[in-house]
Amino acid sequence: MRFLVRFLGFLFSTGSLLALVGATVVGYVVWANTRDLPDYSQLQDYEPPVMTRVHAGDGTLLAEYANQRRLYLPIQVVPPLVIHAFISAEDKNFYTHSGVDPEGVLRAVITNFQNRGSGKRPQGASTITQQVAKNFLLTPDASYVRKIKEALLALRIEQTYSKDKILELYLNEIYLGMGNYGIAASALNYFGKSVNELTVAEAAYLAALPKGPNNYHPIRQRQAALDRRNWVIGQMVENGYVSREEGEKAKAEPLNVDPRLLDSSRTYAASYFTEEVRREIAERYGEKKLYEGGLSVRTTLEPKLQQEARQVLVNGMVRYDEAQGYRGAVKTVDLSDDWGKAIAGEKRLGDIQPWRLAVVLESGDAQARIGLQPPLDKFGSLSSERPTGTITLDGVKWAKAAQGPQRGRAVSKVSQVLSPGDVVYVEPKSDDTYRLRQIPEISGAMVVMDPHTGRVLALVGGFSFDQSEFNRATQAMRQPGSSFKPFIYAAALDNGYTPSSVVMDAPIEIDQGNGGDAWRPENYGGKFYGPETLRFGIEYSRNVMTVRLAQDMGMPLIAEYARRFGVYDDLPPYLSMALGAGETTVLRMTTAYGMLANGGRKLKPTLIDRIQDRWGHTIYKHDERICDGCDAEQWSNQDEPKLIDTSEQVLDPMTAYQVTSMLEGVVQRGTATVLKSLNRPIAGKTGTTNDEKDAWFVGYSPDMLCGLYFGYDKPRHLGNGITGGHLAAPVFGEFMKLALADVPPVPFRVPPGIKLIRIDRKSGMRASGDGPGTILEAFKPGTAPPDSYSVIGGGASASVSPEADRAVTTGTGGLY
Repeated sequence: MRFLVRFLGFLFSTGSLLALVGATVVGYVVWANTRDLPDYSQLQDYEPPVMTRVHAGDGTLLAEYANQRRLYLPIQVVPPLVIHAFISAEDKNFYTHSGVDPEGVLRAVITNFQNRGSGKRPQGASTITQQVAKNFLLTPDASYVRKIKEALLALRIEQTYSKDKILELYLNEIYLGMGNYGIAASALNYFGKSVNELTVAEAAYLAALPKGPNNYHPIRQRQAALDRRNWVIGQMVENGYVSREEGEKAKAEPLNVDPRLLDSSRTYAASYFTEEVRREIAERYGEKKLYEGGLSVRTTLEPKLQQEARQVLVNGMVRYDEAQGYRGAVKTVDLSDDWGKAIAGEKRLGDIQPWRLAVVLESGDAQARIGLQPPLDKFGSLSSERPTGTITLDGVKWAKAAQGPQRGRAVSKVSQVLSPGDVVYVEPKSDDTYRLRQIPEISGAMVVMDPHTGRVLALVGGFSFDQSEFNRATQAMRQPGSSFKPFIYAAALDNGYTPSSVVMDAPIEIDQGNGGDAWRPENYGGKFYGPETLRFGIEYSRNVMTVRLAQDMGMPLIAEYARRFGVYDDLPPYLSMALGAGETTVLRMTTAYGMLANGGRKLKPTLIDRIQDRWGHTIYKHDERICDGCDAEQWSNQDEPKLIDTSEQVLDPMTAYQVTSMLEGVVQRGTATVLKSLNRPIAGKTGTTNDEKDAWFVGYSPDMLCGLYFGYDKPRHLGNGITGGHLAAPVFGEFMKLALADVPPVPFRVPPGIKLIRIDRKSGMRASGDGPGTILEAFKPGTAPPDSYSVIGGGASASVSPEADRAVTTGTGGLY
């Protein structure tokens, strides 16, 4: 008996010693791993990377920018169904354990022991809290040290934060595949739904993904994904979150994953616009704020106007380009193998729909059979479809050869144009009939703006953003040609001239000094009309009259007005610059015309109305007008609120109206009479550069402004007679007809003090009655039609011949 007692005492002592040693070792391990634990208190102020979303003026989603596609949801708005799905899949005891789940650990140990040698992946026992610790505070390496730190951090996190806070962090941080982080973005991008709209099956599939999104890919690993989803549904039934009947019904549902794409019918038309917005946000706040800051950006874009602007500009490019002839196939491919794969890799220009790339399979006299580039599914995989169609003779009749011995020859057979193996662009005309197309070489840009606020309502930077991201509306520096002339005339009217002042339209030589050849500016068409009014000069875009006017005022004054209107920052003091020989952008020119349209107020163009941070606080707003009376709590017979515009006045409102009236004459009688058919007040100016390299038109109605140009990216001759009035003005007219279809015509607003006096349009002198050539002209107070006929640059005689002797002058106010 004594021996037994001693033996039991020995076992007790040894056990106690071993327990003490074990406790010491465990304590040391805990102490060693506690010393360098990350600071878990940072979770309280954690702001996860959230994507920035860009919206049109009507709220339509235009673009999303993110390194991690995430929308942050507070736990209070996460539906119970989603919470139950994730708890069932990841941590069924989440609401009862203290950070580490002993039951889960024991279950994992037993399962892994049973599966030893089977090759199956070891089962983990990490709780949701442990996953938060790992994802936020630790590295993902699979080591015992990391697991110990993970458990220690989980215990501390549970002591500091509520279960709801821990779950909120987890559900918003977790990666769920295909670039999606968090449940909100994943629900939207997998199913096109908010989390509140998810079904049991859909919530279960999202909950199936944290264990390994690539292992349960909805297409590549479809069966594994279904099995895992159904397992999660089974766990939800077992835990009592859904009934057995609901569970069986959910398991029977197919895996209907439909990755969300932005509405291409809107976004493809706005690619240049949204890219310009992206650049501006990055410049203003930095790349990190753009891609991780969760900004909500409300832009100025009007989707309907944007689509119309792009369509008319593209149509204008295509019309001009096809008139130059067909340049041939994009490339030629071998048809001996699968023709679908042969063209599948060709660059897809998604923003030129409904145009498609196709390959000619057979070609004959009356038609050609084509194979269309096979589509890609939403996961980027090549479809097995091989759609075909035909191009008839009518679809290629425009395609006269653009060069070579056959240039300009009429097309009488399809085979003259198309050969088997040719890769071409086509546009559908009916179910299976297509028309031949080609990417135009000519390019151009268009800007549509509200002249009162500077809000850019539409912006098109070229034919295809997918083809070229270079934005010709904001980045291309082009010569505006005669479209710059209104600012010369504005300077004149602001400095003592009137619309009826007379300037000589006759040959002139400018001595350029330093022994150089004399400069002899010419009018387009080579004609001279002798003494004419300022109105005539701008209506018919007389170059020589503009040069004389600029010479009379001096180029320093012209340069100041160019800077004031934002057309040029520093205009060189050469008379040729008065004819638009400097370089500027469409956006700058359109903005400058806006100051003529709005009564001479400084206009700041913007593509962004407002920016809000992730919490909904406004951090930028474009509209700086003061609303007087908008803060009233109730109506007490006070005056209605008023918007007070504090922007700078850069031009006398009366001068602005005089220029507008003269630009109306450009449409009614001058170089843009093609726009008379609009039957509404329109003011604007054509522009054609030297050698007809660029064709411009910038114009406006009382409340809408539009500027555009056409030209090759590497400027070259457009063709004889291709002017702003011939090429650009008709496109402007097409756009305004669409944009103003439902807007009743209103006249331009006449500022107080302006006098409308009848004059003879030819002489500029007062007229009586309504005879031929009589118009109403706008005069400022203290001015009136002249009583005597005087000519700037031609003496005082009223009988100066159109073929007057060539005047030879020196310099421009002493600048040369």
